[in-house]
Amino acid sequence: MARFLVTYCVDGDTFEVDPAWIFYYCKGNRIRPSGYDAPELENEGGEAAKQKLESLILGREVELEPITLSYNRLLCYVYVEDVPLESYFPEYQSKNRKRKRSRR
Repeated sequence: MARFLVTYCVDGDTFEVDPAWIFYYCKGNRIRPSGYDAPELENEGGEAAKQKLESLILGREVELEPITLSYNRLLCYVYVEDVPLESYFPEYQSKNRKRKRSRR
């Protein structure tokens, strides 16, 4: 797993990192965390979700465990000081979702 500095939060479930990641010959800086789906900015709760994400990770290092590429973003498990990022967003997690992770 690699560590990256969070440089910008796009919305409540997308952010950018530095340095750029490389995954299966693709390179980029946009991340989509796995495990939750926050409302879009224009929807109710969207701005609050973005602010919550910013308060948790903006300007901090996170660990990324890549899963796949999705819409020019790296979909991955994200850890903040060894805590899964999704655990901070229980209100946006699917109730029927079961996940598998190689870590923890």
